[in-house]
Amino acid sequence: MFEFITDEEERGQVGIGTLIVFIAMVLVAAIAAGVLINTAGFLQSSAQETGEQSSSQVSDRLQEVVTTGTVGNEGTIEKVNVTVSQAPGSGEVDLSNATINWIGPSGTHTLTHENADESGWQFSTSIVKNTDGNNVVLNDPDDRFNIEFDLTATNGPGALGEGQTVTVKINTMSGATTTIRFTAPQSLDGKDAVEL
Repeated sequence: MFEFITDEEERGQVGIGTLIVFIAMVLVAAIAAGVLINTAGFLQSSAQETGEQSSSQVSDRLQEVVTTGTVGNEGTIEKVNVTVSQAPGSGEVDLSNATINWIGPSGTHTLTHENADESGWQFSTSIVKNTDGNNVVLNDPDDRFNIEFDLTATNGPGALGEGQTVTVKINTMSGATTTIRFTAPQSLDGKDAVEL
C-alpha cells in the first residue's frame, strides 16, 4: 500500500542528482576549455603569420650604395645605374619580382624587371658582387647589384637634363619600399658619367 521513504533513501537520491549535475558541469567545462584552447592556437598562428608579414614589409628593403648617370652626346643623362644592397636585417630580395616607380619631369612610370612577361619600359639588373652567382636575388649582406634604367628606350621617359630631379621607389615582393631621390648636376658639359 503505502511506502515509507526513510531519510537515508532521500539523501541517496539527492546525492545521485548532485553527482549527475556535477558530471554535466565538468563535461561542459571540458568542452569549453577545448574550444578555448583551439581558438587560442588558431589566434597564435594567425598573429605569428601577421607578425612575420609585417616584419618583412619593414625589413626586406634595399639600400642605395651609389647612383650614377651616363652622359650622352646631347649633354643629357641617357642611362642611370643604381647600385643596391640588402638593408640591415633584410631577408632575401628577388629583384625580378620587384616593381619600380620612376617619378620624374616627364611624369610617373611603373617598371617591371626585364625577365617579367610585361610590356613597356623595363629595368635590368647586373651583378657587381654576388656570393652565389644569381643575378636577380640579393641573399647576402655583401651582395651588390646594379639596377639599370635606359632612359632613351622605347616607352622610356627620355633623357634627363641638367638640374632635373627624379624619385625612384623600389617595391619588393614583400611590400617593402625603398625611396631614392637624386638630381642631375647643374652642368653636364664635357662629362661622360656623373654621380647623382
